[in-house]
Amino acid sequence: MEARPLDPLVATTVGAWAVALFAVALRARTTAPLEYLLAGRRLTTPAFVATLVATWYGGVLGVGEFSYRFGISNWIVFGVPYYVAALIFALLLARRARRSEALSIPDQLRTAYGPAAARVGAVLVLAMAVPAAYVLMLGELGGIYLGLPLPTALLGAVAFLVAYAVAGGFRAVVHTNAVQLVFMYAAFALLLPAALVATGGFAGLWAGLPAASRAWDGGLGVQAIAVWYFIALQTLVEPTFYQRCYAAASPQVARRGILISIVFWVVFDFLTTFSGLAARVLLPHLANPVLAYPELGRLVLPPLANALFAVGLFATVMSTAHSYLFLAAATIGHDVAPALARRVDQRHCTMAGLVLAGGAAVALALALRSVVAIWHDVGSVVTAALLLPLALAHAPPRWRFGPRSAPVAMVAAGVVALGWVLARTPEGGYPLGLEPIFPALAVSALAWVVSRLRRNG
Repeated sequence: MEARPLDPLVATTVGAWAVALFAVALRARTTAPLEYLLAGRRLTTPAFVATLVATWYGGVLGVGEFSYRFGISNWIVFGVPYYVAALIFALLLARRARRSEALSIPDQLRTAYGPAAARVGAVLVLAMAVPAAYVLMLGELGGIYLGLPLPTALLGAVAFLVAYAVAGGFRAVVHTNAVQLVFMYAAFALLLPAALVATGGFAGLWAGLPAASRAWDGGLGVQAIAVWYFIALQTLVEPTFYQRCYAAASPQVARRGILISIVFWVVFDFLTTFSGLAARVLLPHLANPVLAYPELGRLVLPPLANALFAVGLFATVMSTAHSYLFLAAATIGHDVAPALARRVDQRHCTMAGLVLAGGAAVALALALRSVVAIWHDVGSVVTAALLLPLALAHAPPRWRFGPRSAPVAMVAAGVVALGWVLARTPEGGYPLGLEPIFPALAVSALAWVVSRLRRNG
């Protein structure tokens, strides 16, 4: 995506927001290890909801593109399956995760299966946590609003993320997420009403849409929709969900916080989906649908409101990028470094992990340059590898994998999924016409059956 000319008003507004955000992070500064990693495990329900809601919605440009191209099916693809998965997590896993003594997913796997499973789990969590997709979106926003070339925007965004993550650790994540939550909702509360005025209300908006945009599947077909219901199962192994449950003040806070968060996500999906539909009506010949929200903002909002909307887009992506970057760093500091050396300072290793994870995010963003591809490919591999072993880690021992079978199942499922991804044709087809997650989950399930037979035999 080519950089656009600098908008001075937007640049000034975004700069003021960045300074305020950094000040909030500095106020959260702490040195105690547990405070730095999990905010002392004292998150109240409001703080839990604010940080989880803000973290789980960073793909805003991708949502705008999908809504523009495939209409109301955006809600069916990127909304409903994730509500269902989050509900399952809240009802079945949230309280169990908080009752455990684990501080991370690898800790949970170590308790259930031993150190080998924990090491494999640490690699998988790290792969999922490196925020390449969200750093890429920040780079694109830097080009759209600040006139920066993509490499410069990526490096600048990561440098800022690392700087204020170092300052306060997970407590800084929580405090800044609360600020960013306000901006992300305010942004679309400005945009959608203005867009509806321009389209003649909801009736005019709906009437102006192409037939495919009003179809439940957006013309994609059943399998293309169904695969996202399996990819959404990554919520059950989502490290940021577990991290916040481990940090909650109680098991009740963890469960209640997720249930309340689902309501917030429904509201935000309403705002973003219909804003994307409005862009389809008002900008029918938009060459690059990734620009659906920025171009709609320029069209229907006055300059100052558009500048505030730009801040809201940055806040939406930044909150997720920051959360995942710190998660990746915490995985390095808490799970990877101690496995490589006996005596390590976890806090210092986490700080070093911020730089390493940030560099990896920039490299992957420049290499792949597709947000949806990163979501799809990484989600397919990690979800297939972790889903059954991690879900069963909470079950009674008789239902779990054996200690030796768990790491084998994770590696085998991950390799199958990765192989399927690499075997993709230039046209986007997969071997046997199957999405990678399906054969990989089948391998994981087969490994569980074999493990059960051996233990019972």
